[in-house]
Amino acid sequence: MRSLALLGGETPLRRVLAIGCHADDVEIGCGATLLALTRERPGLDVTWVVLAAAGDREAEARASAESFLAGAAHTEIVLHGFRDGFMPYRGEAVKEAFEELKRVEPDLVLTHTRADLHQDHRLACELTWNTFRDHLVLEYEIPKVDGDLGTPNLFVPVSAELAREKVERLLSSFATQRDKHWFDAEVFLGLMRIRGMECRSPSGYAEAFVARKVPVSL
Repeated sequence: MRSLALLGGETPLRRVLAIGCHADDVEIGCGATLLALTRERPGLDVTWVVLAAAGDREAEARASAESFLAGAAHTEIVLHGFRDGFMPYRGEAVKEAFEELKRVEPDLVLTHTRADLHQDHRLACELTWNTFRDHLVLEYEIPKVDGDLGTPNLFVPVSAELAREKVERLLSSFATQRDKHWFDAEVFLGLMRIRGMECRSPSGYAEAFVARKVPVSL
């Protein structure tokens, strides 16, 4: 399958903004993509935002972000303490947090998908598009008991080694989540394996996104 290099050419990728509602969302949804980007583009700046990172989750979120961003030239980790599951009911404050992110001026925004059934995730996606109207936005997926995985239309093949590294970093970073029945290597590798099959990834693994608007220069 022919691939299209969307982020090269005369306007190289310089700044990435990754937005997650909860302390492990960015890692689950696009961790391998970020690992690959920071290694292939040594001058990359990454701003990593977690909206609900309070208590023990704050320390986990920061340590994990630092681990995943070790290869980036410049990083900023922004942690908020919004209550998990209640973000739509704190809409004004969450909106203000997004307004503050306009200063980043990202070339690429990674965020939750609009069809996600978790109320916090849906709000984050809505506010992402409301805040970044002229940007490339890719919406990542989070597996969960709701059974809301959709039909992504943009795939990022990753090596088997990178897929496993993502999962190892993820599992080692979030001790508070280890008793959750969905938080295991088979779930995370399994989803990447399915997406890899769908895009005929040479390694068999990929992360997938919904790309609603992608201008292409011919």
